[in-house]
Amino acid sequence: MNFGSDNYAGAHSAITASLAKHATGYATPYSTSDLDLAVQRRFSTIFERDVAVFYVATGTASNSLALASFAKPGGIVLAHHEAHIVVDECGAPEYLSNQIRIVPVKGSHGKMDSAHLCKQAKRITGLDVHGGRLNAISVTQPTENGTVYSLEELETIAKIAIDHKVPLHMDGARFANGLVSLGCSPAEMTWKRGVDILSFGGTKNGCWCAEAVVIFDIEKAREFGFIQKRAAQLFSKSRFVSAQFEAYLENDLWIDLARHSNKMAADLADTFSHSLSSRLIRTPQANEVFVILEKNTIALLESNSVVFSIWPASDELEIRDDEQLCRFVTSFETTEDDINRFRSLII
Repeated sequence: MNFGSDNYAGAHSAITASLAKHATGYATPYSTSDLDLAVQRRFSTIFERDVAVFYVATGTASNSLALASFAKPGGIVLAHHEAHIVVDECGAPEYLSNQIRIVPVKGSHGKMDSAHLCKQAKRITGLDVHGGRLNAISVTQPTENGTVYSLEELETIAKIAIDHKVPLHMDGARFANGLVSLGCSPAEMTWKRGVDILSFGGTKNGCWCAEAVVIFDIEKAREFGFIQKRAAQLFSKSRFVSAQFEAYLENDLWIDLARHSNKMAADLADTFSHSLSSRLIRTPQANEVFVILEKNTIALLESNSVVFSIWPASDELEIRDDEQLCRFVTSFETTEDDINRFRSLII
């Protein structure tokens, strides 16, 4: 039973079939083939407007280049203090932009507190040349804590960005999971809420290696190709990324996969809620479950080859010496049988 991360899961059979289908013959390179252009149109259909799509190799590259696209000397980006770009990307956004700094924003459950965000934005706007200037705001959807911003919360953050005349970036490594949680359209969760640029993830949700930067204003996308190339992220055989996205987006496969992983997370959380040796932090809103487990339970699970993560706990959690915070992540490959076998171990 593997709940380590959705990165552990393989590729969905429809996606591997599409890769095999497009593996032979010739196709023009660098995102110019018929398949590339068809997938670009598909993205525009899904988002209900013309969008520009640029492929990159990883979520870190997607976030970093998205932020680099509007970086200015002395630039500051505001993001939650536990955001991936803050704690899990080894300074890549700063390195690849060669200009920005990321300033953390407080907030519980992985979400930026809008009052603190507004305060930080005002403070930075008031700085002079010695302190720097606000470049952008970045929001993670779903968050690193498995929570999901409501449409109203996204709108509030976007208004702060608009008031300070800076763009809003969304880290959507698990974009589909957030979308399913809210039950809205991709347009409603992005540009209709004020998002300017999106890191669109497919790798965690059944793709082999498919990440993209989606820019909602075509006019503002003209420079991005140079940033992509300079960062060594321009794929020659781009059709192999397009082949993945072709299958991923066809007949809403991506939505079905995310709906399944979210349901498995809900079932796993229900299992924890009936166990005397665990304390569920919150009802999961996407496909990540955070739970406080007794250390003897952790040892039991590990002895039965259950894969999961020991997670750093925030100060707001009360954890005894014989307990630890753990994270369990479900994926499209998680089965009901996995949940039932897991249930037999802890209940």
